[in-house]
Amino acid sequence: MRNVIVTGMSGAGKTTVIHQLEDMGYFCVDNIPVELIPKLTKMLINDDSIDKLALGIDVRNKKGLKDLKGILETLKEDGFRYEILFMDADDETILRRYKETRRSHPLDADGRLDRAIEDERRIVGFIKDDANYVIDTSNMLVRELKIRVDKLFRSPGKDERFDITIMSFGFKYGIPKYADLVFDVRFLPNPFYEPDLKELTGNDKPVSDYVLSFEEAKQFEIKLFEMIEFLVPNYIKEGKNQLFIACGCTGGKHRSVTIANELFKHMSQLPYNVNVEHIDIAK
Repeated sequence: MRNVIVTGMSGAGKTTVIHQLEDMGYFCVDNIPVELIPKLTKMLINDDSIDKLALGIDVRNKKGLKDLKGILETLKEDGFRYEILFMDADDETILRRYKETRRSHPLDADGRLDRAIEDERRIVGFIKDDANYVIDTSNMLVRELKIRVDKLFRSPGKDERFDITIMSFGFKYGIPKYADLVFDVRFLPNPFYEPDLKELTGNDKPVSDYVLSFEEAKQFEIKLFEMIEFLVPNYIKEGKNQLFIACGCTGGKHRSVTIANELFKHMSQLPYNVNVEHIDIAK
């Protein structure tokens, strides 16, 4: 079980990291009271469904932070292994971020944000000294931070795969709201007007053979495959971990199903986790 404690300066990106770890399959608990850490970890260690844990701890704990070092030492003696990620940024950057978001600093009681930042550095300094990793986000874009976290805490094997969901749908029922890419295949000849094919779907060979028999379908497949193969590595580079591709025809039963199935077959040969769904095929 891999256990990560995410802490650091307020405004340095801890929330972004927690969300990234959650997307990577970590069971995340943010702003947990320090005194509850031993009980929580003991409970979660015995949960077979959890193999990655991330705990967010920051200055909002205030009084509890003074006990953190001792609690962590006790956990280590009891066999609980953990890594500490400390998020940092320079004072100017943190000041700017708070002004942009118009949020209040946890220690800002008198309107002096600069003093609050100074107090926080003093309070959490001992954690930084013990941290396994320190990430300074002063000159870092969000996507760059996500890539850094991914490299540090991504488990080898299955977790490295990019999730692709390919969907067929009918325009008469509306475009799926969560689709990242939408392809309209209504330019292809419609099997609906063929008496022997009307009641079948793109999952049936006679329909798929009919749709794919046309030259425009063959050319479209080539261009579609090339485009998706080009896009996916670049999405991954930008920190994206999943992609929803929607192929639509009029009713979502014939042409879109055929093309979605063909794209699924092609992408399944590549190192991605690919699924296909036909959301309007039964309508």
